[in-house]
Amino acid sequence: MSELEHTPNSSDSSGPDAGRNPVEGGGNWKAVLVVLLAVFAGLAGLAYYAAHWKKEIVVREVVIEGAQIVPARELSLVLNGFVGRNLQKVDADAIRSRLLRIAYVRDVSVSRELNGIIRVRVAEREPLARTVFRNTRMIIDREGVLLPETPAAGAGFPGMIKVFGIYSTRNAGTGLKKLSPGDSALVMELTEALRKSDYAGLLIREIHLENRRMTFCRVAGSPTRFIVGSDGNFKEKLKKFEIFWQKVVSKKGLDNFDTVDLRFRGRIFTRDSVSPEVQQKATL
Repeated sequence: MSELEHTPNSSDSSGPDAGRNPVEGGGNWKAVLVVLLAVFAGLAGLAYYAAHWKKEIVVREVVIEGAQIVPARELSLVLNGFVGRNLQKVDADAIRSRLLRIAYVRDVSVSRELNGIIRVRVAEREPLARTVFRNTRMIIDREGVLLPETPAAGAGFPGMIKVFGIYSTRNAGTGLKKLSPGDSALVMELTEALRKSDYAGLLIREIHLENRRMTFCRVAGSPTRFIVGSDGNFKEKLKKFEIFWQKVVSKKGLDNFDTVDLRFRGRIFTRDSVSPEVQQKATL
């Protein structure tokens, strides 16, 4: 019996790979490409629709946050008239620049929201003390800026200390004036020390910047001058004021002293009050 040998060749259709289409993989990539093109087309359509929709949004409300001292009338002059306007045409930077011209506005942010709201967040200047500058009653804020005194500022910050002797100022921008660097630093440091004191801040109601080195304070209803100078160390000086008040003033009374000098370490120098009759005799 003879054996037949069979050698497979390229034309043989038998085997595991028989009948496979050599271009089948290319068809799958074409399907993926079609899907991607459809997705990109959809996204482009949505972007076009969103852009068109944004152009049609109108302002339906202006929301103001953080304003307590600034009169509503001043804000209304800037913000009235925006309701009903096209939201995209509202210039937020221009609104911000105009609001910063209001004296008590320290900073402001303006945002346009897609629900038709213009949101204005106001950061106001914080009143610190009262003063009189060029015969006009003013407010000094915590940055040394001079502001016009308003009923809202007085009501919101009662009991502000009074500062006398402001003569020189510098430009603070937007039409405002600011204390000179020396006066500003002195007022800020001294008022901060009063705020942190045990009870000196409750008694002392006036700060007088007289001749800088002779800066002094007064309590309510008394002409006695408590000299603190301008070289700092106000915490220590106010502590001496409190000790002097407890040990001397509470027993002898305050009107017996013309000056109480607190500038020297470990010592307090006083000068007694002199009645008008005695003063007259001394000058004859």
